[in-house]
Amino acid sequence: MQQRRITDDLDALLQVLPPPVEQALRESNQGDDLLEVILDLGRLPEARFVDRELVLSQREVSEDDLMYVIERIGTFTGDNRAGIERTLHRISCIRNRQGRIIGLTLRVGRAVYGVIDIIEDIVKSGQSILLLGRPGVGKTTLLREAARILGEKARVVVVDTSNEIGGDGDIPHPAIGRARRMQVAAPELQHEVMIEAVENHMPQIIVIDEIGREQEAVAARTIAERGVQLIGTAHGNSLENLLINPTLSDLVGGIESVTLSDEEARRRGTQKSVLERRAPPTFDVLIELQDRQRMAVHHSVAAAVDAILRGRSLQPEIRFRDESGQVRIEKAPAPPPEPRTLGAGLAMSRLPFEKRGNGHANDAERGVPARGDYPAHQAALDEAQPPRQQMQTLRVYPYGVGRGRLIQAAQNLGVPIALVDSLEQANTVVTLKNYYRKHPQPITDAERRRIPVYVLRANTINQVESFLGDVFGLPVVMEDPVSQAVAETQEAIRRVLAGSNSEELRPAGAEVRRMQHEMARAANLVSHSYGNEPRRRVRIFPG
Repeated sequence: MQQRRITDDLDALLQVLPPPVEQALRESNQGDDLLEVILDLGRLPEARFVDRELVLSQREVSEDDLMYVIERIGTFTGDNRAGIERTLHRISCIRNRQGRIIGLTLRVGRAVYGVIDIIEDIVKSGQSILLLGRPGVGKTTLLREAARILGEKARVVVVDTSNEIGGDGDIPHPAIGRARRMQVAAPELQHEVMIEAVENHMPQIIVIDEIGREQEAVAARTIAERGVQLIGTAHGNSLENLLINPTLSDLVGGIESVTLSDEEARRRGTQKSVLERRAPPTFDVLIELQDRQRMAVHHSVAAAVDAILRGRSLQPEIRFRDESGQVRIEKAPAPPPEPRTLGAGLAMSRLPFEKRGNGHANDAERGVPARGDYPAHQAALDEAQPPRQQMQTLRVYPYGVGRGRLIQAAQNLGVPIALVDSLEQANTVVTLKNYYRKHPQPITDAERRRIPVYVLRANTINQVESFLGDVFGLPVVMEDPVSQAVAETQEAIRRVLAGSNSEELRPAGAEVRRMQHEMARAANLVSHSYGNEPRRRVRIFPG
C-alpha cells in the first residue's frame, strides 16, 4: 500500500489574508483539519475546521480587507472562482447586484498522495468511473490522484474547468503528475473542451470534474463511445438520486416510459406505463462517496439501474478504512432469487413451451410460441420448479437478438443458458417481431423442426429478462406504484421541457407528491399541488 502523504501549501493561502486574520489563523490551526476561511463584508471573519468553527477577530471585515486579498490572488473567472498560482487553493467570491465583491470563501486545497488505494484496482481496470457525492466529501481529491497514477503509464488529459484539479496558473500542480491539463475559458464551454480533448490530443483517459449540465452529459457519452476511458464526478448522494435527475440521468443510461396497449396491460395485470433503461450507461462503474473513508461501489451500473427499475435491491460493495487505516472490502451479498416484474415490454402471454396450434404472425405478435408442439425435453420442466442450480440449461439460438444482452439477462436472473450457433443444437429460438414478420430461412427452418420460437418486441435487457423469466417460471410481481409515478412524472417533465404550458399528474399520496415535486425542482421546473385528498395531485409548469 502506498504511504499517504498530504501537501497543502497552506503558507501561500495564509499570506494573502489580512495580517490580523493571518496571525489569528496561524495560532489556531492545529494541523490538517482547516477547511476554509470566510470573509464577508460587515461580519466577523471565520475559520471552518473539520469539527469546529472559529471567529478569528472581533473586528468586522471591511472593503479594504477584501481588496487586500483580491490584489494578491488570481483573476476571478465566469464562475466567480480564482486561485493562487501553483497551488490547489480555491477562492470563490460573492457579488452584490452591481457586481461588486462583498464576500470571499477561501477553501484549502490539498493533494493527498496515496488516497486512491481504496479504489486503485477499479481505476486501473480501464472502465469508465463516475464518482458521486455531496460537496466536500473528497471527490476532487480522488480525481486528482487518479490522474497522477494513470498518467504514469497512459495518455491522460484533465479537463480543468475551475483549475481545481491542477491548480491555478498555466503550469499545473505536481499533484497530477504527468497528466496534461486543459483549462476552460468559461464553465458553459466545458463540454466543448471535453470533445476538443478527444479530437486534438488523442488521450486514452479523460478526467473531468463536476459534470452538471445536459451538454456535458452528452459530451461524456460521446467520449465513452469513442473508446476513451472517462473518470468524472457529479454531485448527488446515490444512484437513485441520479436516475430521477433529468439532466444527468443519461450518465447511467436514463429511463423512459413504455406505454402498453389496453389489451396487453390487462393481460399482464399492470398499469399501461412501464419503465425501461433507455440506453447503455455512459459509465461502467459508479462509486458513491458516503464520507471520506467509506464508499459504496456499483461494479455494473447497467445491472444496478435495471434492478432499481424492477423494484429489486441490488446491494453495492462497501469499501472503507478502519481505525488502523487499512482498507476493508465488504463484498456485495449474492442476490437471492428475486421476483420478476412483469411489464418490461415482452410480447408474451403464455408460459413457454406451451402446446399451440398454427403459429402465424398474429400469434407471434401476441407472444405465443410459433408452431411449437410440446417438446419431449419439456416434461421435466413441467414438474415443480427445481432450485436454480439444478435448472436445465436452455440452449438458445438468437436471431436478431443481442448475444451480450442474453448473457447479461441470464446473469441478472441467475438462470443457465447456452448460446448456440446452429438450429441442430438449439431447443429454443428467440427473435424480434420485425424479423419474424419477414419469415427468414432460420425461422422457417425452426418452425419446420418444431423448435419453439419466441418473439420479442424490442432488443432490450428488460424484454430479454422477461422472456427468460417466463421460460424458467420465475415468480411474477405487479409493477410498483411508485415506479409508475416516477415514469409519469418523467414523461410530464419531458413534455414541459419540450414546450408544454403545464402537465397535470394523476392523484397520489403525500409521499409520492413530495417525490414528484423534488423531480420537478431537479429539472428547474415549477410544481404545485391542487385539489383535496384523496384527489390531490401535482401540476408541473415551466421554470
